[in-house]
Amino acid sequence: MQSEIDLHHVEEVHARSKRLLDLIKQQLDMSSEERTLPLRFNVRQAAKLVGRSENTIRRAEDSGELPPAKKKETGVREGYTLADLNVMREAFNTLPWREEHEEPVVLSFQNFKGGVGKSTTSVHAAQYFALQGYRVLMVDLDPQATATLLFGFNPATDIGEEDTALPFFESHRESLDYAVRSTHWPGLDLIPSNLQLYNAEYLIAADTNAGAARFERLRDGIADIAVNYDVVILDPPPALGMISINALAACNALIVPTPPAVVDYASTVTFFQMLTEVIGTLEDAGVHPAFKFLQVLPTRVDENKMAQKVIRDGMRKVFGNGVLSTALIDSSEYNTGSAEMRTVYEYTGPSNKTYRRCRANLDRVMGDIEEQVRFTWRSHQRKMRIQGAA
Repeated sequence: MQSEIDLHHVEEVHARSKRLLDLIKQQLDMSSEERTLPLRFNVRQAAKLVGRSENTIRRAEDSGELPPAKKKETGVREGYTLADLNVMREAFNTLPWREEHEEPVVLSFQNFKGGVGKSTTSVHAAQYFALQGYRVLMVDLDPQATATLLFGFNPATDIGEEDTALPFFESHRESLDYAVRSTHWPGLDLIPSNLQLYNAEYLIAADTNAGAARFERLRDGIADIAVNYDVVILDPPPALGMISINALAACNALIVPTPPAVVDYASTVTFFQMLTEVIGTLEDAGVHPAFKFLQVLPTRVDENKMAQKVIRDGMRKVFGNGVLSTALIDSSEYNTGSAEMRTVYEYTGPSNKTYRRCRANLDRVMGDIEEQVRFTWRSHQRKMRIQGAA
């Protein structure tokens, strides 16, 4: 007779699952302590990203304004790292940073339904902004910790609850700066998450004596450290809970990812209904959320499905300029990247048609988001008008 599965058995399964994840990381050489960004850029790519011509870069290297290009034994350039590009940007004064008096953009990717591409999109957004030279902070607020995992940390073994935002929510810490850690991406820092962060849901809900302060806890913590960044990206849980409400109160820009499928769109309609009620509740409590922009992002789009096209057309009519102009297409590249514990932006293998199509679409989507961010800063608005972007 088969014995019943008890708590001890479940604990053993959990322990084995953690060991397997570590083995996967070892096989893929994904140790966060030794992980480096493998991307290399040729001089043409560097010129485009830095905003100067190839000849300007070469002359600066010859004159000593820039370090000489690293070369292989054959004399061929090794390729520039992202750190090298940021050195160029500093030398050429093309770093895209906001002015000190301008407010950092705290951008939250939120939907109360799982499976809409929230974490995947937020991580790629953080990496895109880092590629462009911005100072970026990624804040993983989802106890599922997908973003943390994609940056090479095993939430079950590498991250303790003391490394997450939980001690801050518990009022054991006065600032969130203790949780900020560097990643293998130059210019991109991370506040990681793990399952224990879910305890914050109960703590915040139970703290009824705190009044409006329990909704503003994260806002205060983000404001304290955001001065060091241009863009802060929040990845809250896909649920209407206290952490998500704190994220709504903390952000000043909001993107709502939603696939153009009936069930997902219906969920998004419910999200906006709940968003209205939550903001009303926050207003009554003396908390006043304000967004510099609010955009719907169609995700997991299959351009060959007519039903999706109908919904996308309807979304454009309903939301107008509130829908990002480029939709994020569904691609096997995201699943492949997740299986290899990397993102699309970290791929360095041979380029095939599927990858090129995915990357080009991803860049357009992120470019649309960057445009929204830049337009919040007066120092960028004139440049954008000259470039014809606004």
